[in-house]
Amino acid sequence: MRYFVEIAYLGTNYHGWQVQPNATTVQGELDFVLSKLLRQEINTIGSGRTDTGVHCAQQYAQFDHPDDLNGKNILHRINSFLPNDIAVKSLWEVKEDAHARFDATKRSYRYDICLEKSPFKQGLVWQYFRKPDFDKLQEAAKVLLEFEDFTAFSKMHADVNTHICDIMSTHWTKEGNNLSFHITANRFLRGMIRIIVGNMMEVGMGRMTVDYMRETLALKDRKRAAKHLAPGQGLFLSEVIYPEETFVREIRD
Repeated sequence: MRYFVEIAYLGTNYHGWQVQPNATTVQGELDFVLSKLLRQEINTIGSGRTDTGVHCAQQYAQFDHPDDLNGKNILHRINSFLPNDIAVKSLWEVKEDAHARFDATKRSYRYDICLEKSPFKQGLVWQYFRKPDFDKLQEAAKVLLEFEDFTAFSKMHADVNTHICDIMSTHWTKEGNNLSFHITANRFLRGMIRIIVGNMMEVGMGRMTVDYMRETLALKDRKRAAKHLAPGQGLFLSEVIYPEETFVREIRD
């Protein structure tokens, strides 16, 4: 049987999602707990890969197990063994051919910036102590909707066959000294959102024009885009969407 586990995590103490040798990762912690509880080796596949320090409100990961896990208190047991900064929100039986990464139709991210020093937001926002032009930020966000190829806004040596992404929506919101960038697409490239935010902040501060950013995308010029990289701690994976028929039933304790 195939299962999707829905999780949320604070990424501060982890070297990203994906398992790495000699590094603590969210996937590594989850695989260890599932393997221990289910008494077989579990290697999950996530709906996406977050970088070091990036947080997540909703991530799905798939695994296979021969038994029906309904009514076996599995959700409570998983959460009991996981660290406090990782939480399992739900567990689902899914179609046998469902794939957590390739079947997702939409992914939404949010990037939070605080324009004042706030000890209570440490590790959760990019603390940026200068005020960008908000209208310029919105203008820069709209430029993203003009393009499909985001080679310029991706890291080198990414394990992908294409740099084409269908950007569905982008916008900024503002509340007091807090800014948030929201973006939804069918997929994202490695480092893409952090590079986007870094470049948009250059536009907002008047150090880059909107036309220059547009030209960078058109030229697929990684070198001049990648030097403006926003830190990981302000980024949240906020939502992952699948076709409704992916899910068979929710597993209950």
